Amino acid sequence: MTDFVHLHLHTEYSLLDGACKIDNLIQHCKNNGIDTVCITDHGNMYGTLQFAEKATLAGLKYIIGCEFYMTKDMNDKSSNTAEHLILLAKNRKGYINLVQLDSMAFVDGFYYKPKIDYNVLKEHSEGVICLSACLAGGIPRRLLSGDYDGAKNMALYLKDVFKDDFYIEIQNHGIEEELKILPLLVKLANEVGVQLVATNDVHYLMKDDAQLQDVLMCIQMKKQLDDPKRMKFSTDEFYFKTGDEMANLFPNLPQAIANTRVIADKVTEPAFNLNKKGYPEKDNTLIPTYTPPDGSTAEQYLRKLTDEGLKKRYGTPTQRELDRAEYELNIICSMGYADYYLVVWDFINWSKEQGIPVGPGRGSGVSSIVAYSIGITDVEPLQYDLLFERFLNPDRVSMPDFDIDFCTDRREETIEYVRGKYGRENVCQIVTFGTMAAKNSIKDVGRVMRVPYSETDRLTKIMDGKTSIGDLLGRRIEGVRKKFEEETDPDKKADLEGKLDELKVARNAEFCSIYDTDDALHQVIDMALKVEGMPRQTGIHAAGVVICQKRIADNVPLSRNGEDITTQFVAKEIESLGMLKMDFLALVTLTDIKKCLDYIKANYGKDIDFDKIGYADGGAYSLISDGDTDGVFQLEAGGMKRFMKTLKPDCLEDLIAGVSLYRPGPMKFIDSFCNRKHGQEAIIYDCEAEEKILKVTYGIPVYQEQVMQIFQFLGGFSLGEADLVRRAMGKKDKKTLMAQKDKFIYGGISDINGSSIKGCVNNGITAEVANKIFGDMEGFASYAFNKSHAAAYAVLAYQTAWLKKYYCKEFICALLNNRLNKIDETTKYVLYLKEKGYKVFPPDINKSKTVFTVENDGVRFGLSALKGAGQAVIDTIIEERTKNGNFKDFSDFVARCIGVLNTRLIEGLIFAGAFDEMGVKRSQLAEVYEQLCSRAKAINKQHNSAQMSLFGDIIEEDKLEVSYPEIPEYDIMEKLSKEKQVLGVYVSGHPFEKYMNAFPDCTFNCSYFDDYVEDEDGNRTYNRISDGMRITMSGIISSYRRTTTKRTGTFMAFLTIEDVYGSLDCVCFPAAYEKFKGEIANDKIVKIKGKLDVDAEKGISLIVDDLVSVETSSLEGGASESAQQKPESVLWLNAGRLDDEAFDEFVNMISNYEGATVCKIVRGDKRYKLPTGVNYCRGLIAELRTFIDEDDIKYVEKT
Repeated sequence: MTDFVHLHLHTEYSLLDGACKIDNLIQHCKNNGIDTVCITDHGNMYGTLQFAEKATLAGLKYIIGCEFYMTKDMNDKSSNTAEHLILLAKNRKGYINLVQLDSMAFVDGFYYKPKIDYNVLKEHSEGVICLSACLAGGIPRRLLSGDYDGAKNMALYLKDVFKDDFYIEIQNHGIEEELKILPLLVKLANEVGVQLVATNDVHYLMKDDAQLQDVLMCIQMKKQLDDPKRMKFSTDEFYFKTGDEMANLFPNLPQAIANTRVIADKVTEPAFNLNKKGYPEKDNTLIPTYTPPDGSTAEQYLRKLTDEGLKKRYGTPTQRELDRAEYELNIICSMGYADYYLVVWDFINWSKEQGIPVGPGRGSGVSSIVAYSIGITDVEPLQYDLLFERFLNPDRVSMPDFDIDFCTDRREETIEYVRGKYGRENVCQIVTFGTMAAKNSIKDVGRVMRVPYSETDRLTKIMDGKTSIGDLLGRRIEGVRKKFEEETDPDKKADLEGKLDELKVARNAEFCSIYDTDDALHQVIDMALKVEGMPRQTGIHAAGVVICQKRIADNVPLSRNGEDITTQFVAKEIESLGMLKMDFLALVTLTDIKKCLDYIKANYGKDIDFDKIGYADGGAYSLISDGDTDGVFQLEAGGMKRFMKTLKPDCLEDLIAGVSLYRPGPMKFIDSFCNRKHGQEAIIYDCEAEEKILKVTYGIPVYQEQVMQIFQFLGGFSLGEADLVRRAMGKKDKKTLMAQKDKFIYGGISDINGSSIKGCVNNGITAEVANKIFGDMEGFASYAFNKSHAAAYAVLAYQTAWLKKYYCKEFICALLNNRLNKIDETTKYVLYLKEKGYKVFPPDINKSKTVFTVENDGVRFGLSALKGAGQAVIDTIIEERTKNGNFKDFSDFVARCIGVLNTRLIEGLIFAGAFDEMGVKRSQLAEVYEQLCSRAKAINKQHNSAQMSLFGDIIEEDKLEVSYPEIPEYDIMEKLSKEKQVLGVYVSGHPFEKYMNAFPDCTFNCSYFDDYVEDEDGNRTYNRISDGMRITMSGIISSYRRTTTKRTGTFMAFLTIEDVYGSLDCVCFPAAYEKFKGEIANDKIVKIKGKLDVDAEKGISLIVDDLVSVETSSLEGGASESAQQKPESVLWLNAGRLDDEAFDEFVNMISNYEGATVCKIVRGDKRYKLPTGVNYCRGLIAELRTFIDEDDIKYVEKT
């Protein structure tokens, strides 16, 4: 075979423009005896570390490179043009230069693409090999345009920069342009005295993967495969060719083939310092240091802070507290983490000094008395038996990790402080990658292949969203079964049997049946198998921030996400290199507490201090025990409410256990835990020594710390070694566990320090009992919870419960103000206030502030609750009211604020009830406001121009007066509908409230959505609903949209059904829509039946089988007078500025919103009336605004 090294290769990290999965590429090289492999993704280095790790582990030499985008001036943002250039790192210095160049491309040169120019290239050329690139390169482009001299000048420039490390690249994919310039490239190389190098522009691994590349490009560009206008490769030759295939392409240029090895041999130093297992060797010089202000060392300063903190926290510390602090300090300092503690202390201390709420702690760091003393955490660790060794011990190789919660509103201030403290170039956020998940892969591939959405939707509905496509098909079953049959080790065989059982359960028979019987979906699934797992776009880590002692861009490449700069490496890679990754988490509960405390201070003049109040208040526990935990941190899910009502916690230990138990896995112990607490079940210990460990949890192991203590007190392990065993149990590391089992039972020698381990038998526990305990711990440790983390969250649960118990209005007001844009949650808490007997006042032009406020025995809406109300406008209105007094009447308001008013705002204020207390009907205000505003503008204009009379006097202004028409108020349904339209929530009442008890046969309401269990990844398991469950519910149609199917063009509809507890999205497919379309209209009361579709990604929806509208008169016993007088609604639209094509699209769009509102369109001198009415809803308004201006949309009432 011809010796050849690929030097131009795009992995999946070219983001939908490369189909070479790194894992598959490395395996292919290993299987085919290829010893060197290179990566050159488009404009980025996202995959370089992973690539290097996998290659090293496989025993391959790796070359790190990048295909850069070049421009004349990277600071010029007027042009989107760019040329390609391949740069390869031949040593560590070259890698650093590539990192710096790519960082500059994203940070400074980004305009559509990350770009650099030739000036910065020259400054960062040391240790870099340069290839002239593909047809998109600067030299090939000039040759194609006939500019041979320009190509030559560029070649001479690059030769001058890179000397013998510049090569002219030749390619042959069977493309006419390549063949045209090939002799010119050979000529040019000879004239300027540089070597040729042959490459293949590898975008996919095998030749038959060409369609995979096509599909990825279509997904990226949102095109279909059969679109003749889309961008695509003209041949299928962009694959990982053999050396012989490459040699056959250039039979007369053998040196161009041989030069690939010459270049590979020039790479004399790896880019990364990796060990034999492919893991990076950590660079400890990257960890930031802290410089104490008093000139002392970090260790000395930490001890000083700890001593001062102990006195502040404890008054006179006990010997136990002093000993624990000294023990921790010795470990912290000996392991070199004093700087780390001080770095964390510094930004937390600064945040608290600025009044930024910081959480009491999170994770195992809560166990540290040093952290508690200096103010990093706020949970006293000894009281709750929290183990420092769970956080840090001499046997732990990984860095300690303080995760910190901050107030949502002010978290960015802390991050900005850290940037200022350690240098903006030393602090950065972290990239994440959105990948092609199983369901999305099916949908995207189906769209690209023009498979009807209904077909791919049918397929994805039977997928659970977690299992891979391969496992749904059972692709791994035979391989695991073969290993299971061949395995002789009993433990490994048991593991393989468990894995085999899991794979059998994961296989989806219905999915397999569709795959076997439906040709179109078979093709979709085959392609989705290939694209699944590929990265499709970048994002920003929700909390992760890198803090580095050195300039980050000198060590890892930087990227851009909008205006935010991130690393190109993900969090795990950043940490593996030795950088400090901190999680600055945003926790809205801290903002809730802060605002509530501010309201209490403003309303009552009280300062609430939980250090003084303590955590034993009976009132708080009473509220929790009653299940009144809406808004209480961690305790508001329906299932958790029931748990708390049964448990009836009366101390923080109970809350800590509750937070820990209410998760998949340990939930099975909840009933027993509650029964034992209340004396309804005997508390049994396997041995007497267990009691002091498990007493706080009534004999049931709940925490990881309890596992460690059992190994410590029963088996004689050190806590460091106990933590290692705990982790082995969590990972089901059988080899390690078996080695430790005998030591636990009979004793032995420590693997860590050679000390003696006594063992259970030597501590008076029989071998039989010890064996049982070990087995129990082995099963339990995989889902045991971190008590330190639970304790911190239990503290927040208690604080929110206490505030709700004693300052309910202020607490709910805080919740509302932190969720202004979350209509479902706003509705939930407004309804809660009403249920508890508190008044909810509508917005009032003379009483409302910007946000929700506590007022007497209730809560009042703020003016900013109006949809589309700009903050600046609301502030101006309130400023005018504060400066010149309350508005006397509607005309006074218009006259004084006309400068900032617009139609949408005035209508919003009217329909929200902001003028109700002025004694005028909302319908009357709606009738006169336009005329009133016109007059106010005229008077305002007159005043500003200071018009003079003939005699030289300023003309006296007309007084703005109004005469209201004698018309009835809106009926209750319309009034509430308009409230909901402008506020997103019903205030005066709920249109369905008085009918909710008229449907006794319904089996479902939206409160069921609140009853769920959530795991650590945020995945919800609902207790009262399930996918495919058939339900009957009643409610009101709050919105609907008609559309057509792509395949048949038939009509279907999307509805939102709302009851007093929330809303449910519903789908009427064509058959159902045709049957029930006459029943569907906005604000109709309906009873529906159907099947729930519970999708982890899309949410919950209902596939409608049956729909019946119900006349309110039949529920009320007769129609009301106002309902009989309901005016006709008319929607006027001015389409005068639309051309014929746009007007046709405009009318077609409107026709999808069929409803009861008359729609009239003005276009030039013509007027049109749509043959059917429209559904005047938010969706229609939003789409109208994409065609015409706000002022061209008028919604009026006619009597």
